[in-house]
Amino acid sequence: MKVYSAYQDGRLTIFLQGELDHHEIKSSVSVIESLIEQYMPRACILDLRSLSFMDSSGIALILRLSKQLSQLGGRAWVENAAGQPLRVIDASGIDRLIRVTAGKEGAV
Repeated sequence: MKVYSAYQDGRLTIFLQGELDHHEIKSSVSVIESLIEQYMPRACILDLRSLSFMDSSGIALILRLSKQLSQLGGRAWVENAAGQPLRVIDASGIDRLIRVTAGKEGAV
């Protein structure tokens, strides 16, 4: 899995590409936490448009990101969730805790 980022005006966007599962979670969390420490954003968007697979590890990552931003006085949300990752998000009910917008396959 690859993690890309863009930062502008206090907003950090993190793009995930590939598959996010229990094998990839540790390195992904490490990269994301490093980006947050580097930029100290007021807002953080987790963009899932290029994520093809996600298991429950992805839900843990989203919750961890949200908690970390909340502790910094910021907020985090998920954008462009689609396909299988969107189905995992829907099944988890996480959209009641964090804002989730869907990509091509409709809105959450």
